[in-house]
Amino acid sequence: MTVRALLLAAVLAVAPALAGCGTASSPSPPAGVDELTIPTPSPDPGDFVAEVDNPWLPLPVGDTWVYSVTDAEGPHRLTVTVERGPEVAGVATTSRVSAEPSGTVTDWFAQDEEGNVWWFGREGVWRAGEDGAEAGVAMLARPRIGDGYRTAYAAGVVEDTARVTALDGEADVAAGSYDDLVMVEQQSRLQPGAVAELAYARGVGLVQASEVSGSYRTVRLVTAPES
Repeated sequence: MTVRALLLAAVLAVAPALAGCGTASSPSPPAGVDELTIPTPSPDPGDFVAEVDNPWLPLPVGDTWVYSVTDAEGPHRLTVTVERGPEVAGVATTSRVSAEPSGTVTDWFAQDEEGNVWWFGREGVWRAGEDGAEAGVAMLARPRIGDGYRTAYAAGVVEDTARVTALDGEADVAAGSYDDLVMVEQQSRLQPGAVAELAYARGVGLVQASEVSGSYRTVRLVTAPES
């Protein structure tokens, strides 16, 4: 599976939608959102909290999400579970384990004191603080239309960028009908022309993801943890 396909499978972003009328929110520049350094070369462990409870990317330990996936391998299920993670770059992380027939992917996340969720690595692929890899943002605490940021950086491995495109998205999936979704567009310099669109619901996380250009893949929520 390609890095892009794995990202679509695993990011609840990433990870990570909505508390109101987002269309009135002011945009921010595509780098240094809210004075954050993204990606960060030297995260301070003191800036992070123990739990990931961002409303758009909640990751309570023990919770499980099930998605239906359609891609070149045909229709199948993706199961996402949350566990305690390892310490990465001095920061205690939360592991999100994404399992489908082609394999299992484990990503590490941590939330800062402001509520932003950071992506600290992928088991066996890259790890923040090693070989020049840097943690990036999986989900902002307060997404606004126009916010742009790197999700992480590891040269030649993960060079994705994300941009908030809407705060009033809608999706009908097996788990239900959702509105007021945070819509995030992701691209990678390593796969020119490939664009992924991800939709996040408040209190749920990722409800839908799809390749809108490039290789075909859709991910749709079937069941979510009970709140």
